[in-house]
Amino acid sequence: MNQAVEAFLNKVWKEITTIYAQESKRINEFKDRSTLQAGVHNYLRVTWRKGKFTWAKGKLHIDFSKLSYSGSYKLEVDTYIMELTDELLTEEFFPALCGLVDDLFRSEELGSRFFDYKFEVAFEFEWERSKLTLNKQLLNEPKLSQLQKTLDHFIQTRILPDSPVLPEEKDVFFFAYHLVNPDLMKQDVEVIDPLVRRLSDKLTTKQELKNGLISRYTLALKKWVNNYFLPQHFTRSDDYGMIWTLKEDHPSVDAREMDFFLYAALQIGFTETDIPQEYMELAVQLGSKKAADYLKNGSGKFARTYRGELIEGRNNDITQTIEIRILSEEELAYKEALDYIINLLKQEFPKSYQLKLESSQKNFLPLKELAKSELHQFFANALSYPTLFPKLAEYVDTAMEEFAWYEDVEPSEESVMPGTYAAMGLGLYSEDYFPLVCRYMELVDTEHQLAQDGYAEAFIEAHGVKKELMPVIVSILQGGIDEGTLVKNLTIDSPELAEALFEALKGKEIYECEMVLCRIFESIENLVEETQKAQPPLKEALEQLLALQIEMT
Repeated sequence: MNQAVEAFLNKVWKEITTIYAQESKRINEFKDRSTLQAGVHNYLRVTWRKGKFTWAKGKLHIDFSKLSYSGSYKLEVDTYIMELTDELLTEEFFPALCGLVDDLFRSEELGSRFFDYKFEVAFEFEWERSKLTLNKQLLNEPKLSQLQKTLDHFIQTRILPDSPVLPEEKDVFFFAYHLVNPDLMKQDVEVIDPLVRRLSDKLTTKQELKNGLISRYTLALKKWVNNYFLPQHFTRSDDYGMIWTLKEDHPSVDAREMDFFLYAALQIGFTETDIPQEYMELAVQLGSKKAADYLKNGSGKFARTYRGELIEGRNNDITQTIEIRILSEEELAYKEALDYIINLLKQEFPKSYQLKLESSQKNFLPLKELAKSELHQFFANALSYPTLFPKLAEYVDTAMEEFAWYEDVEPSEESVMPGTYAAMGLGLYSEDYFPLVCRYMELVDTEHQLAQDGYAEAFIEAHGVKKELMPVIVSILQGGIDEGTLVKNLTIDSPELAEALFEALKGKEIYECEMVLCRIFESIENLVEETQKAQPPLKEALEQLLALQIEMT
């Protein structure tokens, strides 16, 4: 072996074995592990990153995970690095490194739980104007065979038997990923779906564990789609890998894999409602008639059409669309429409839907920040009937979901959380729904939604500024954007209002108090000036607000 190669290999291997010895000690101390985990480590990457000014003044990086946030071990090397060539690295260094790794991988020197059943060795070397990339996959077949037997035993003893037999949480984690591992399970809907349904049904009374299963299973499916299925037929066309472009020479599509891809799209859609349409459109490009039917008619989970006495309804959960045709402009028609939508949402229709409306009424809420969409129009129309307020409140309670947005507009500053139009309208038109408005403001995403920022001004225009309303006003102010926009029609000009504001702010965090006060007085400095100019007893009441701020700092 070339001396430079030998020196380089010794440097790399010494670092790897030192770190592996420390890691082995940590892993062997694990007391509670799942039998479905064959081992912990399955990846090693050795990389020479060239220097900023010359390639030879770089650093050696060693990574034990593909995860970018896991961090690299960085090493300096000697001048022998300049003697290396692509030929030496390809024909001598990399085969020797793989041989050392393979011997250790197949032994139990580091403990039986250290290595997974498969292992990837990657090597990169950056020259001045080029890069060498090498890769090798290792497989421990006896370990894989044992894992297959363990998984089968787990299914027979923990999944298929009737309750109260349940798997442990640590096993659910690995089971979810094994289901989408072609080394362990046939990627066939008829094989996978019955197991998913069976375990989901068994976990009905263990909602947290069920949510964990769905979350991990969804991530596993997305990994299969994005790392295996789609790259066969498409190329990622932007930096974030979100846009897929069909390859001109893509291979023919395996029918079984296409069925599994469509199945994955529907399953992922339970937690990421925009995914089914995106994946179905890609499947149509590959010639899938089934995907085209999904896009036209929905998944089949919901009755496609509804014909009532006063409305007609249609829905498609794949495109996340609800269509309402008002046959007679009257209160009962909107009640019927609300019942139809609420029933869909309770059956898990995507809350981030868009609405297509046929109606001769065209009302909108007095809020300029809200998009004048057909969805907005529908709820504004319904709000014109006070007897429907309880039904609208029921809708809001059903529809509100943090970090979700209606699809009635393109993603923009006008995007709003499900329930927004009805909640804001109820708050403007009836004092009975102030608690609902407060719940909405506590839930809304103030970092990514802007439309609620102008609600305080509209609310005050409708109800005025009264001491008994101060807790609601404070809640609305807190629901605004983080920058804290000044509310021009909100004036604290009496000791009663200042006292009510003080009481509403007591117990809140300093940043919450500061935001509220800045939205009222524009800044703390302005509050100080107004306090200095005020006459008793308003002066003392404003001083309480300043004292509260000072006390909290």
